[in-house]
Amino acid sequence: MPRTVWSGAISFGLVTVPIHVVSATEDRSIHFHRVHLADMGRVRNRKICEIEDREVSSAEIGKGYEWGKDTIIPVLDAELREMPLPTAKAIEIEAFVPVESIDPIQIGDGYYLQPDGPVASKPYVLLRRALERSSKVAVAKYAWSGRERLGLLRVRDDVIVLHAMHWADEVRDPSELKPEAVDLTDAEITEAEHLIERMTRDDLAGEEFTDRYTAAVEAMIDAKREHREPPTAEEPAAAPGQIVDLMAALKESVAKARTSRSEDASVHDMPKKKVAKKTATKKTTAKKATQKTTARKPKRSA
Repeated sequence: MPRTVWSGAISFGLVTVPIHVVSATEDRSIHFHRVHLADMGRVRNRKICEIEDREVSSAEIGKGYEWGKDTIIPVLDAELREMPLPTAKAIEIEAFVPVESIDPIQIGDGYYLQPDGPVASKPYVLLRRALERSSKVAVAKYAWSGRERLGLLRVRDDVIVLHAMHWADEVRDPSELKPEAVDLTDAEITEAEHLIERMTRDDLAGEEFTDRYTAAVEAMIDAKREHREPPTAEEPAAAPGQIVDLMAALKESVAKARTSRSEDASVHDMPKKKVAKKTATKKTTAKKATQKTTARKPKRSA
């Protein structure tokens, strides 16, 4: 069971739901220590007091706000917890909105909200079912780690999830990054749509969406621990010549997408009205394509 990150309550209207907040994700990446390469000794960060010139423990360290050049104002964690804010001890729901109205760039880390005991179960389920029926998400405010934050509440597998959000003024204006005006033909846009269709799937299940980098690092560490040669990367296949023509690049991409799914590997032509002899032609083409794709199916890297 993951540890509790924060305890408090969800508040909407006059309804209060006592909850525990636990992380909805976990870090699976491999972490390294910093070492002195000459002798593999650990290199550590030491916390030194500038006035006493000595190392201090975590228990001696607190927060301080720099006011002017020579003035530091101490701020205690207890003082931050007791600030006169309704969001200091509760996740205050401000509004319910369609999820489509939220810009995904504002949405951050996710946390599961666990009801705090049997008494909290009924209002918790009430909020969860109301969110499900309304097909909306809740936008809330809460205060953690010395600042008030914006959050989004939604339902996932019968559990309410809190997503941290960026305030609107924290999102940079991308207007200056827009490309210059270009000329695109309808045919190019249509071919791009064909590529999207070929690459569309219902979920993110599959080895394409697993962390192969971490597995490769683990294999390298195991090899070095056992005094074996670490695995090496396979020689990349000869890259085709650079395609300058955008339409040609799109058509080749569609063909590769078809090949990767063992479909008809022939290059997609722009839609034309056809009549009669569809079935026979389709079967013959599919049969030939299957033979071609079986021979050309690329190997997956380990």
